[in-house]
Amino acid sequence: MTDFPRPAPTGDHAVYWDWLRRGELRLQRCASCGTWRFHPRPRCPACRSAEHAWEPVSGQAEVASWTVCYPPVLPAFQERAPYNAVVVQLAEGPFMVSNVLDVANEDLQVGMKVELELVRIDDDLTLPQWRKHTLPVFAHSAGYRTRIEHTPAPRPGRGRAS
Repeated sequence: MTDFPRPAPTGDHAVYWDWLRRGELRLQRCASCGTWRFHPRPRCPACRSAEHAWEPVSGQAEVASWTVCYPPVLPAFQERAPYNAVVVQLAEGPFMVSNVLDVANEDLQVGMKVELELVRIDDDLTLPQWRKHTLPVFAHSAGYRTRIEHTPAPRPGRGRAS
């Protein structure tokens, strides 16, 4: 994929792409009010503070909107067309534009739960992509995914009476 479009990051955007290259999706989080933000920027949109940290996100999201891209498209994407372009809302709140992998375009739905998959294009470029959420739940921990068994606890007042 020699003609694959490349980001040309500067400033805070360079930090975002560097974390992806290291195998983690991290976003800025305001140190003053705790607001998550994406796209990276110098000031918090909620409180205008310049103080922030790059924190890992859970890797869980929900499809908020989507479309299908048909030719003509950029040469790097011709073999994939038609392909989806989705807006996902991360569990932490911010929205991102990406793709959902391995789901037929006609099966996409607003509200579909998805989980992060980092796709390495080459040594210099890793993209955050998404897959339909499946159990067991996956948790994001310090740059890698950890399988955890998920058994919901019974909720009071629900289920069979003894």
